[in-house]
Amino acid sequence: MRIINFLKSRPFIQSIAAVAANAKIFGFFTGKIWQGNSKVVCVPGLNCYSCPGAVGAWPIGALQAVLGGNKHNFSFYVVGILILFGALLGRVICGFLCLFGFIQDLLYKIPTPKLKVPQKIDQPLRRLKYVSLAIPVIALPILLTNQFGIAPPYFCQWICPVGTLEGGIPLVLGNESLRSMLGFLFSWKMGILVFTILTSMLIYRPFCKYLCPLGAVYALFNRFSFYRMNVDETKCTGCKACEKKCKMNVEITKNINSPECIRCGDCKSVCKQGAITSGFCSRRQTEVAA
Repeated sequence: MRIINFLKSRPFIQSIAAVAANAKIFGFFTGKIWQGNSKVVCVPGLNCYSCPGAVGAWPIGALQAVLGGNKHNFSFYVVGILILFGALLGRVICGFLCLFGFIQDLLYKIPTPKLKVPQKIDQPLRRLKYVSLAIPVIALPILLTNQFGIAPPYFCQWICPVGTLEGGIPLVLGNESLRSMLGFLFSWKMGILVFTILTSMLIYRPFCKYLCPLGAVYALFNRFSFYRMNVDETKCTGCKACEKKCKMNVEITKNINSPECIRCGDCKSVCKQGAITSGFCSRRQTEVAA
């Protein structure tokens, strides 16, 4: 029974998802990026294309590449895959399938004092992830191009700490020629990575809450996705144990399918009345159950 529970646990699923997204392990030894046919396929979570072990592409990175090309095409594939993942799962992907979300979970387990961001600061900061989606991911690749009409992936290049952790550091360690070319940009990105690591030890998933553009996309679908959470008001006693347990600070009894909910299941596990359920169902079925 313990083995079955472990296989169903979130950390185990996160570990499997992390290994599956970076299955080309030999890339870490060769210091080269895998260029196989699978790299045209987008994985659901945040996993850097430049990671030596990555077998697929990050949807946001792929979207920037298409928008920033000299033809400025619209990628029906990338947008369609984001809609598909979002409509099916919403932020379940953040809670179970995202490698960087898993890394932040592990960092938060380190025994350090934990900080609670005041609500008047926390709420405005959460809107930044939508800004990071709208400006560096979408607007800048279209509007700010070089003389050839091509734009760099601004979010990946200047902001994203995942690329530094998964791609930059392994590639620099494996390539002496790259080490001789390091400059301001690498130092800037290392600073962002170090800051993200430190804050992740103090605050639960700060990158997910405040900056992740992929999380912003999936958050838009949380209220409408096929996978949903539900609170049975006939069983709920209003003890708020679920809200005290929630590290994403969701007001569960008011809006359990909030855009901020990553469907981790912590609220469900702590509810003694069994009032919280989750699973695939239609919106109508959820409303009837409620």
